[in-house]
Amino acid sequence: MSSTLSRVRAAYARIDAVDRPEIWIDLRPREEVETEARAIDERVAAGERLPLAGRLFAAKGNIDVRGLPTTAGCPAYAYEPEADAPVVARLRAAGAIALGTTNLDQFATGLVGTRSPYGAVRGAIDPARISGGSSSGSAVAVALGIVDLALGTDTAGSGRIPAAFNGIVGLKPTRGLVPTDGVVPACASIDCVTVFARTLAEAEQVLCQVTNPPARPLPPLPQRPPGPWRIAVPPLSQLGELDEGWAEAYEAAVARLITAGASVRPLDLTPFTEAAAMLYEGAFVAERYTAVGPFIDKLLSSGGEGLDPTVAGIITRARDIPAHRLFSDQDRLADLRTRALAALGDADALLLPTAPGHPTLAEVAADPLGSNARLGRFTNSTNLFDLAAVAVPAGEVNGLPFGVMLIGPAFTDERLATIARSLEPRVSLAVLGAHLTGQPLNPQLLALGAVLERTTTTAPTYRLHALRTTPPKPGLVHVGEGGAAIEAEVWSLPPEGLGRLLATLPHPMTLGSVDLADGTSVPGFLCEPSALTGTEDITRYGGWRNHLNQG
Repeated sequence: MSSTLSRVRAAYARIDAVDRPEIWIDLRPREEVETEARAIDERVAAGERLPLAGRLFAAKGNIDVRGLPTTAGCPAYAYEPEADAPVVARLRAAGAIALGTTNLDQFATGLVGTRSPYGAVRGAIDPARISGGSSSGSAVAVALGIVDLALGTDTAGSGRIPAAFNGIVGLKPTRGLVPTDGVVPACASIDCVTVFARTLAEAEQVLCQVTNPPARPLPPLPQRPPGPWRIAVPPLSQLGELDEGWAEAYEAAVARLITAGASVRPLDLTPFTEAAAMLYEGAFVAERYTAVGPFIDKLLSSGGEGLDPTVAGIITRARDIPAHRLFSDQDRLADLRTRALAALGDADALLLPTAPGHPTLAEVAADPLGSNARLGRFTNSTNLFDLAAVAVPAGEVNGLPFGVMLIGPAFTDERLATIARSLEPRVSLAVLGAHLTGQPLNPQLLALGAVLERTTTTAPTYRLHALRTTPPKPGLVHVGEGGAAIEAEVWSLPPEGLGRLLATLPHPMTLGSVDLADGTSVPGFLCEPSALTGTEDITRYGGWRNHLNQG
């Protein structure tokens, strides 16, 4: 069975196993998807380069997927798109396979994931809590392992809040980098298409595909002064009320960045939170009426079947906002943006909790508007200020995911992702040969997001042999007495990166525990003793590089 076909079949089995029908609005027929999977494998076997070959994805229900209706979470609004949205087409061109369209807060209006006639999407970890929205189904489909990646949208935080609540990564690119053609608008001037994935490396790879070419011209970025990453951090007093344990989890994330070498500086968060309140409380919400208001008015006149009452109320109230208020709010927003950027200064990023808390379904049902407003405290201002952001997991609180986000100037998307790697869970790996810095296989480590921690030696209990391989590499074996200390580098990388490396490890190499000179042990590359027959013992050189230099 082909690898892509097996992944497709596993995905449909997973859909049945998790029994979360509220995730989906429409699923493609299984037979159709399996046919596409076979075609992808045939193209790869023929030598075609498909960077996302075999990856499975879902698209939020306000994004056009050819062959499925686009509903935006409202059955009466549904239409049959003539073509994929460009962002979907780019994923398919790279070899990814769409499984279906996912549930959302209707017309992408909400951060809760409960405002849908297709059902409230429950959290992936705790079904009694909300999934976050509006890109609810997309985030949960990724978190539950049904798809590898998913597309969402983010106007007020919809590509970040669900990521935080479900323990995954949410990339909100600079506004306009990803084309929004074929996307039902919420607030067209600030809408963004976002990417969900389980790891930062996967999300970055996908973002690279969907921003090529960028929909918005890339200006030259100012030269960054040398030095450590500069991270802006507001005082805890400005974060407002947080759920129990969240302040401590946030401080722990700050500490991890400091440990990774970042320089932390204070920031006044006031202009950010004041602008956040304006997104729904001010005149900017009128743009939502421009997008779908006339349709909602017409549907309400005939009974309003399929309309979420909270969404309908938000959008119809926006119809009556006077034009002069919009101009007044634009002036105020310009002033707040000037203040916010001045507060950010030359910092590379602002670190914030993605949300102030994770409510239950019952709490949101009891106070739908208040709960939603609280959730957007840290996310609402990002697009209004034309900033980029990435939301990443940062541990757990009381058994539930806790997430933070890094926010930075427009077009610093790659920089934010690089900084975010400092917050990822990491594992150490000892390398002693072809993966050393400057050696032929070192790019494999770099591609997996590995970072050099230190150069050291093993405990004096190993011997090193030159194997007859291409490229040349050594074999390390533990012998106890009669061994010597061997030069080693210790790298840190994401756990999934180590898993990928192990999956490609050729015979006779193995992964085992390597004892280091300081008394610690870390995973590292070893060699099966049976493969050393007839090889040269090069232990006397003290390491692979010394052996090569002597040659």
